[in-house]
Amino acid sequence: MFYRKNLPGWERAMRTIGGVAMIAYGLFGMPGTMAGYLIAGTGAIAIATGFFGFCPMCAMVGRRLPSP
Repeated sequence: MFYRKNLPGWERAMRTIGGVAMIAYGLFGMPGTMAGYLIAGTGAIAIATGFFGFCPMCAMVGRRLPSP
């Protein structure tokens, strides 16, 4: 099943950068804590949505990219 991208390019870049920052903070800023692992996991999800250009939550509320 293929999903239609629903994130613009600038948001994909920001999600990827933010995800890397979240992983770094979760693993190095709060090492060995449950909160650190949760932050790092959330960062991994942000990177995945930025990489694929599809956000399931945005799709659930009907967000779409404008057609060219």
